[in-house]
Amino acid sequence: MTPVAALRRYTPFAVGSLQSLLQYRSTFLINAVTAATAVGLQIFLWRAVYAGRTGGPPGGYELPELTTYVLLAQVLALLQANRVDEEVAGEVQRGDIAVSLLRPVNYPLSRFAAGLPVSLVNAVLVALPVLLLYALLLPLTVPSGAGAALFALSAGFSLVIGFGVNLLVGLAGFLTTNIWGIRIVKDSVVAFFSGQVVPLALMPGPLAAIANALPFQGLIDGPLRLLLGHYDGPADALGILARQAAWAGVLAALAALAWRRAVRHVEVLGG
Repeated sequence: MTPVAALRRYTPFAVGSLQSLLQYRSTFLINAVTAATAVGLQIFLWRAVYAGRTGGPPGGYELPELTTYVLLAQVLALLQANRVDEEVAGEVQRGDIAVSLLRPVNYPLSRFAAGLPVSLVNAVLVALPVLLLYALLLPLTVPSGAGAALFALSAGFSLVIGFGVNLLVGLAGFLTTNIWGIRIVKDSVVAFFSGQVVPLALMPGPLAAIANALPFQGLIDGPLRLLLGHYDGPADALGILARQAAWAGVLAALAALAWRRAVRHVEVLGG
């Protein structure tokens, strides 16, 4: 299938998702207030830590850099909130998945097309206002042009990794009647090992090694290290991107395999 044909085939899924999303505009306000509050609490705690520190900056992050990290970590977390896990599990639970099987499209790709507008709308209507608010209130680190370019590329890989993780969790709905508990565990594990709660550079050595071996570091810590210049030369920057690309490929393959096996568990009336 050519890229143009693929775009034409999957665009309706994105449009339909966007139309559904914009019917609940108050959700964006609630999410923005929640995100702004979470960022404010984290910044307050880190400023207290820095006020009482002695010696060099923890993990090599000066306070404006860490403030920028905390703020943009929340922004990236909003990009990962594409609801793919929730919607896939919902389709399985309601039986709507049978209809999806009849469509002449690749199901994982259709879910990616439907989830992408959610991420982009969260970025524009939720993350951007929060970012502008704190940019006016606090000193932040302005990234270099190279850092911004690397961050943009890395954020793209981050979206794919986040989609793969969420799709795998959603497909667990084929094996269990409710994935609520799985989603809660996933959200907690991802938040911690991605660097959303604490930058990986501030973790103890063994814990940081575990975090760096998992795909979740490519969601937040990797992109922000590139943005803020916390890497050792071009080779290290390319290494961060290479690990992200590798995990994106692995998770895409796992999602495709999980989907093929999951459809074997589908049972509909009539056989």
